[in-house]
Amino acid sequence: MNKKFVYALIAVATAGLVTFGLGSHQTASAKSASYQDELVKKGTLTVGLEGVFPPYSYRKDGKLTGFEVDLARKLGKEMNVKVNIVPTKWDGLIAGVGSKRFDVVINNVTPTPERRKAYAFTTPYIYSHYVLVTQKKDTKIKSVKDIKGKKFVEGTGTDNQQVAKKFDATVIPNSNFDTTLDMIKDGRADGTVNSESAWRDYKKTNSAAGLKAQKIANKDVEPAEVAALLSKQSPALRKQMNKALSKMRADGSLKQLSVKYFGTDVTKK
Repeated sequence: MNKKFVYALIAVATAGLVTFGLGSHQTASAKSASYQDELVKKGTLTVGLEGVFPPYSYRKDGKLTGFEVDLARKLGKEMNVKVNIVPTKWDGLIAGVGSKRFDVVINNVTPTPERRKAYAFTTPYIYSHYVLVTQKKDTKIKSVKDIKGKKFVEGTGTDNQQVAKKFDATVIPNSNFDTTLDMIKDGRADGTVNSESAWRDYKKTNSAAGLKAQKIANKDVEPAEVAALLSKQSPALRKQMNKALSKMRADGSLKQLSVKYFGTDVTKK
């Protein structure tokens, strides 16, 4: 056989092996990219929440607890990462994801069309029904259609505020639920739009004397979907969190958390 021809065959075979080796290396590198690479701190899910809104997240005997606190920790366990919870005021929460202060916000957030433009969301983990809280003696406010021009206390940027504004209430900003209800009791405000679960939890440890809550009909306002908010630059993390949530739904642990903190199953619409 011609030596030049043999050398040519060896060169081609060698080139093929090199190409194959590079291809295998690139494939392995691509596979190594995961949600871990999208975390602010590798190996740790950094979670932003308020910590002042029972039963979602609050402090008991100085320790952070609540439905979303336990949810965050359970998600971390399912994802095999540590969980670092960063209590943050509402007005800095969502911006904290954009500035990479934390990976995700788990704080009773509804994925509104405006928020979806800038952020990604997991599948909903609970559904929040709305109530109107007013003075018990109030006979004028019977539905959300009666709050036009009334003074309603709502947290700035919250879904409750959006509902109140939609029905033309005059909004007074305040994010603390206890203070909000005190303002209604004292006559400094006419009422508030808030979640049924928050009202139910309040009555467990506080006197609701002088107040009443009326459920807002679904035909007037659809129950709010509540989901975790992430950066659009974290598609693998979103996928992994959805996988963990799906598992929690299937094994019943998500429902168990709901019953523990809300007294009922709010994980279904």
